[in-house]
Amino acid sequence: MMKSVIIASLACSAAAFAPASNGRAATSLEASAKSKALPWLPNPSNLDGRIGANGFDPLGISEYFPVDYLVESEIKHGRVCMMAWAGYVAVDLGARIYPLPESMQGVTSATAHDPAVAFGSMGNMFIWIALFEMVGWIGLSQTLQGSGREPGDFGWGKQFMGKTQAEIDTMKLKELTNGRAASKLSWYLFVSVMIV
Repeated sequence: MMKSVIIASLACSAAAFAPASNGRAATSLEASAKSKALPWLPNPSNLDGRIGANGFDPLGISEYFPVDYLVESEIKHGRVCMMAWAGYVAVDLGARIYPLPESMQGVTSATAHDPAVAFGSMGNMFIWIALFEMVGWIGLSQTLQGSGREPGDFGWGKQFMGKTQAEIDTMKLKELTNGRAASKLSWYLFVSVMIV
């Protein structure tokens, strides 16, 4: 008897969460208002027309922060992850900056942290990161104040972008895609190093 009461109450509570039919069919307008990346969520309209935007904003962050700020942040973190990945692999392939201190002899990418801290390299690295962040903030503040500067544009390497707008957009999409891939790879790499 108790089991049938529990089963009946579970069935009733599950029915409460079933979608109700209102008798009308979905239109193509409703279907296009859904995100491409997460089709069960609405499309974030703030990202429409952006290069590399695929409708991925599950937390709705683009509704609360300026999209230029978010794009600049994604580009910056993608660039940092691409450099981190390249540096990690380069050290394991034998690349070194000479003169190499004795404490750094024979280290691999996975074992370099502790000798670098003991030598004082990490403190210097944080000073350089702080300087780059200050310079980056100048550019970002110009973007947010409506100067016309595009997110991530520091005026370097424009000769590699292409001549037509289509070529420029293709290169920007490649940078975003590679930055996203490097971000994922960096996380996989660093987590696997911590586990092993």
